[in-house]
Amino acid sequence: MARSFFLVLFAVATLLHGSAAQTRHVVGDSTGWTIPSGGAAFYTAWASGKTFVVGDTLVFNFTNGQHDVAKVTKSAYDACNGASTIFTLLSGPATVTLNETGEQYYICTFGSHCSLGQKLTVNVVNRASATPSPAPQPSRSGSPPTASPVPTPTQAPSTVPEPAPAPSTVPAPAPGPSAGPVTFTVGDNLGWTVPTNGAEAYTSWASGKTFRVGDVLEFNYQSNAHNVEELTKEDYDSCNSTSPLATYTTPPARVTLNKTGAHYFICGVPGHCLGGQKLAINVTGSGSGSSATPPSPSSPSTNPSTPSPSGSLAPPPQNSGAASLGLVGVSATLLSLAAAFFY
Repeated sequence: MARSFFLVLFAVATLLHGSAAQTRHVVGDSTGWTIPSGGAAFYTAWASGKTFVVGDTLVFNFTNGQHDVAKVTKSAYDACNGASTIFTLLSGPATVTLNETGEQYYICTFGSHCSLGQKLTVNVVNRASATPSPAPQPSRSGSPPTASPVPTPTQAPSTVPEPAPAPSTVPAPAPGPSAGPVTFTVGDNLGWTVPTNGAEAYTSWASGKTFRVGDVLEFNYQSNAHNVEELTKEDYDSCNSTSPLATYTTPPARVTLNKTGAHYFICGVPGHCLGGQKLAINVTGSGSGSSATPPSPSSPSTNPSTPSPSGSLAPPPQNSGAASLGLVGVSATLLSLAAAFFY
């Protein structure tokens, strides 16, 4: 009976550990994402005391057509400037995954909503540290930093037998930082343009690189001359931009790789995809060490049509509330059953 009791406790501990893996923060709780009566101090107070960890999500509840959610730089946040955003989500509820450490800034770009207080800043930390830390500087080459070895102290030789050494009081060196998300500049110095050697340019660029969930693709291009569209494989093969999964129009376009598998990108300006402005990559799971070989694109067969303007793709709505609450309830139930069984 005692063995069964401990097995139940082990299952409860496992559930509690899983419940801490990710937290969904409903921005503003019951107030949602709107113009607060107390100004910007309302969302500042909401965020204070909370711990935002890489992998957590923010859920913005708002009425479509009356508000939006735009991630911006600090300077744009301070000035309430919604002209150049990192991404914009138009459909509520909008879910944003926190996939990098450091300060993150969000505003509503409708009219004077931001200046009236509809703005939020959060500080995201690594789960291992559980305390705020500066955002890591990603490597452009995709190689994580390596820690310098710490020399091991040696003792002077002695001819007199010595007793067993006492435990060392010198603290062990702290483990080096884990590799965070990496930002890849598409095409490096070439940027995002129509290459002279066709699609081979971006195929060669992606060859040998490892793309993982959480990494970021940065597309640098001239404004109003190009764009970035994510497509299905069929539309990518035929350079068909009539139904993109997502469209980015403001450079530099930063695309966070939030799921594994093949991803396909083109420029939707007529003729550019057929000229070779297209990129296919394969994304592995977080922490995977395998090389990411780009999928083999098929030869284009049809001419692309003029892209229809669209904003960044809004993620599918999810239920509000913290994901850990349900598991905590299950854990409490299991503890009750275990106690009843034992006694």
